[in-house]
Amino acid sequence: MKKIHVAASRPYDVVLEAGCLEKAADYIAPYSENRYAAIVTDDTVDALYGTALTAHLTEAGIRTVKFVLPHGESSKNAENYVALLEFLAENHLTRSDLIIALGGGVVGDLAGFAAATFLRGVDFVQIPTTLLAMVDSSVGGKTAIDLRAGKNLAGAFYQPKTVLCDPLVLKTLPDATFADGCAEVIKYGVLGSASLFAHLKENGLLFDRVQVIAECIEMKSRIVNEDEFDTGLRQLLNFGHTFGHAIEKNSHFALSHGSAVAIGMVIMAKSAAEAGLCDGAVAAEIEQVCTAFGLPTKTEYAPQTLYDAMLSDKKRKGNTVTLVVPETIGKCVLYPLPVPDLLPFLKKGME
Repeated sequence: MKKIHVAASRPYDVVLEAGCLEKAADYIAPYSENRYAAIVTDDTVDALYGTALTAHLTEAGIRTVKFVLPHGESSKNAENYVALLEFLAENHLTRSDLIIALGGGVVGDLAGFAAATFLRGVDFVQIPTTLLAMVDSSVGGKTAIDLRAGKNLAGAFYQPKTVLCDPLVLKTLPDATFADGCAEVIKYGVLGSASLFAHLKENGLLFDRVQVIAECIEMKSRIVNEDEFDTGLRQLLNFGHTFGHAIEKNSHFALSHGSAVAIGMVIMAKSAAEAGLCDGAVAAEIEQVCTAFGLPTKTEYAPQTLYDAMLSDKKRKGNTVTLVVPETIGKCVLYPLPVPDLLPFLKKGME
């Protein structure tokens, strides 16, 4: 068992332990003052773990109600957000109760945003069930829903009480979903750990899961500790996301987040190399590793189409977009770019 402390404005621990899902009640009980919790999950995860979690909590004397979403990014919308708020109100959740997010990034983002806003703040716990959620979205307190204009455009910074990561649940992930999470793992290697990137390059999908998950969480926790509200250093975590979110939006979220981020990282690296901001070998290595993990590296969308989508990106500040550029494997830098220069920059990586 490993605990990683996140020293945010509301400090908490991320627990990384094989089998901790079966002991979730032990970790959750201290945060359920009234012994009452609302489980938020999706239909896929509910079929796998919903009944067991409910039983464990009931045995510990914690009453539960459950809100189940259809799986997929398209569920992270305003309609389901309001439906969840109405569900919490109808079931008389109070500020002394608890929301439990059991699932991947969609569930965690939606449940976290509801927790941040229902009654102006109810405690919540993250139990991520995908690799992507374990290494990225469950840690750091970013919660959000998507709008028609783009991804994660309505949300709040709201830290959980704890995060429970059970690597055993990854055994039930479809191969494509596991590979999807690997895009975020590759991202961490590029932005902050050449040794992690080398481990991934050498071992492929057989990488040491516990070691790699722990390293990614530790890296993110250090960044969050320094820049909780995403005004500087934390923007490095957006490597591949500016272009990736535009690709997701244009696919109407039919393309997975990890696949879009993989494409975004490769385009960004190639654009940076063409602009003289990094060596071409950096872009080649990133593309090679993404391909080895079964991730796509190209998109059918035209540069103009992606550019139009990026104009609504939340990382845009006035007439500037802050890009994340890989100088070398293991080091990224923030690169503010005037919006009029964005389309020519993008085209260089897509030629």
